Amino acid sequence: FLVYFKLQTGRIEPNYPKVCGHQGNVLDIKWNPFIENIIASCSEDTSVRIWEIPEGGLKRNMTEAVLELYGHSRRVGLVEWHPTTNNILFSAGYDYKVLIWNLDIGEPVKMIDCHTDVILCMSFNTDGSLLATTCKDKKLRVVEPRSGRVLQEASCKNHRVNRVVFLGSTKRLLTTGVSRWNTRQIALWDQEDLSMPLIEEEIDGLSGLLFPFYDADTHMLYLAGKGDGNIRYYEIGSEKPYLSYLMEFRSPAPQKGLGVMPKHGLDVSACEVFRFYKLVTLKGLIEPISMIVPRRSETYQEDIYPMTPGTEPALTPDEWLSGVNRDPILMSLKEGYKRTSKIVFKAPVKEKRSVVVNGIDLLENVPPRTENELLRMFFRQQDEIRRLKDELSQKDIRLRQLQLELKNLRNSPKNN
Repeated sequence: FLVYFKLQTGRIEPNYPKVCGHQGNVLDIKWNPFIENIIASCSEDTSVRIWEIPEGGLKRNMTEAVLELYGHSRRVGLVEWHPTTNNILFSAGYDYKVLIWNLDIGEPVKMIDCHTDVILCMSFNTDGSLLATTCKDKKLRVVEPRSGRVLQEASCKNHRVNRVVFLGSTKRLLTTGVSRWNTRQIALWDQEDLSMPLIEEEIDGLSGLLFPFYDADTHMLYLAGKGDGNIRYYEIGSEKPYLSYLMEFRSPAPQKGLGVMPKHGLDVSACEVFRFYKLVTLKGLIEPISMIVPRRSETYQEDIYPMTPGTEPALTPDEWLSGVNRDPILMSLKEGYKRTSKIVFKAPVKEKRSVVVNGIDLLENVPPRTENELLRMFFRQQDEIRRLKDELSQKDIRLRQLQLELKNLRNSPKNN
């Protein structure tokens, strides 16, 4: 994947430096919400990797990750950072498992094993105490992540769910999917009762996915269609009809995917409330799309910029794993973004050769099922052999140093 830090716009040169350490296709990437130069990525090579982007951006291709995480037996399709806790990362693989990684030690500490098919989407509530998932088995689940216990489950036969998002602190979920007539559809759910959706609404008859994005500060929902250039806006209310359609952004250039700028990166002087980064594959470009509230006044608009989750974590990994929940630490955007966080990522030194979670060694005797999996296993073994050779070489050097010191001690006049 490509990391592009330059401020100027325009087409980048073909040989621009890339992050290219995976041995398979990269399926998902996420920026760390608390350390702005740390990225998590996952791949078809069954690994999750943590990358540290140098100050000022890449100067050359980056092939070495600061941390490589192996625990899934199949390719890894999703990664998500915990919203309030530093160094807690979730990964979902095609082995139907969700692993919770404590990056302070570089190991998985919990495993959620309640899914019967590929996990399509993960979303956290505001304080990260609940995890909502959609799955290829056509079920929507609300899970307590530390115990792996399923609190609520909906079998969505009439509304085949694809994506899910928690709607802030409203205790509601929104899903996008496909109706029984193969039309694109959204549904609103009560997180404490998934027996029936509160409302269902058909969007259109197109076939691409609908990506939902929710802004808790303005109570705005954005729906972006994969394969088309439309982004629809809705306002979320606490009473029926809950969803109020506002308007739609249209573009002839279809989007394959969308990224979002964090709140502290928005231009508050222009009343920018949301910014997408649209991947347009036909033209080979990434196009920024800003959502701006038209205001004549040049003063700070308190109503559209309330206190928002900031860049300081509310919990340590040990606190969260012990059962503590805390709301995000809020920040004001009035003075503009200033980098106040002094957190740095320190990769742990890993000595363990096995990955044991819930008494199960996740990497023991997992046979490859396809030629691609065999290749990925080969590459992973090659990485392990290279690491062991480096470790052996360092120990040889240390051994020679100790032998030399011992020889010097024996030959010293004092010993004679």
